[in-house]
Amino acid sequence: MSLVEVRGLKVHFPIRAGVIFERTVGAVRAVDGVDLDIDRGTTLGLVGESGCGKSTVGRALLRLEPATAGSVFFDGEDVFAKTGEELRRLRRRMQMVFQDPLSSLDPRQSIGSILAEPLRTHDVVAGPALDARVRELLDVVGLPTNAVSRFPHEFSGGQRQRVGIARAIALSPDLIIADEPVSALDVSIQAQVVNLLEELQQRLNLTYLVIAHDLAVVRHISETIAVMYLGVIVEVAPSDTLYDEPLHPYTIALLSAIPIPDPEVEDRRERLLLVGDLPSPANPPGGCRFHTRCPFRQPTRCHDEVPALRELRPGHQVFCHWAEEVAAGQITPTYAGSVPAAEA
Repeated sequence: MSLVEVRGLKVHFPIRAGVIFERTVGAVRAVDGVDLDIDRGTTLGLVGESGCGKSTVGRALLRLEPATAGSVFFDGEDVFAKTGEELRRLRRRMQMVFQDPLSSLDPRQSIGSILAEPLRTHDVVAGPALDARVRELLDVVGLPTNAVSRFPHEFSGGQRQRVGIARAIALSPDLIIADEPVSALDVSIQAQVVNLLEELQQRLNLTYLVIAHDLAVVRHISETIAVMYLGVIVEVAPSDTLYDEPLHPYTIALLSAIPIPDPEVEDRRERLLLVGDLPSPANPPGGCRFHTRCPFRQPTRCHDEVPALRELRPGHQVFCHWAEEVAAGQITPTYAGSVPAAEA
């Protein structure tokens, strides 16, 4: 059963003009119709290049960003319909781990105070039990208990991220949204943090939405992966299936850019190159949003008709008119350059 159900989620940021009398002249369509399901106790990886809207999806699920349209159901409850005390109680069950552990921790508070704050705010424990809970949280994430009196700047990046994780699990949530949890860390530290997240998931029966651009990290930790491009989901599949048999041209290009440690295999394999820059989310292309950069685009349908996110195999959904033909090698890539603005 799905713990989280997202349907038609849209988050548009208005573009305003005028100094005295501001008026709305357009909108940045950061998220423009996203459907997602996250099963209880599993991890969904949400990947895509910078600016595709994946972090906005995570923030909208927690109502840190107001949604323009759509719905989010958490354990059967309508998140967008909650207000006041109902929303406060629901938020105890949904927490977030932020990308930059230094900027997400108050530099004026000690680690003990940072971890105690959510427990006090939600009246979970008090007095000696509060101190004991803070020390327990530090022990769970692998930090010494004497860290309670120290401040964020006294820790390394990996240790600060452990503090962020400890704060996220303090209220015993069901869902944790991890927004680029290891991108600001050294490679050796990334593995430690990813392993910690996996251990906590098994120990506390957590459900994760992991937002990242590092496909190797996402594959290691996720059962299912959703690929996002310019505000929409273009492919959803089980982790191994997506890596072994990607069907969307964008996913194929992302995976072909991952270096392989075997030099002989690296030299022999074919790469799918993308031409051109990511279009502006304030003025996305008509038809298929990827057609301005797609090496498999066809002259009419791709430009004019919006594809549907359709299921081609059990659990494998693709947002492409020609996914079957691309997978079968019936359409060959062309690298003639970007589509002119008039055609887009």
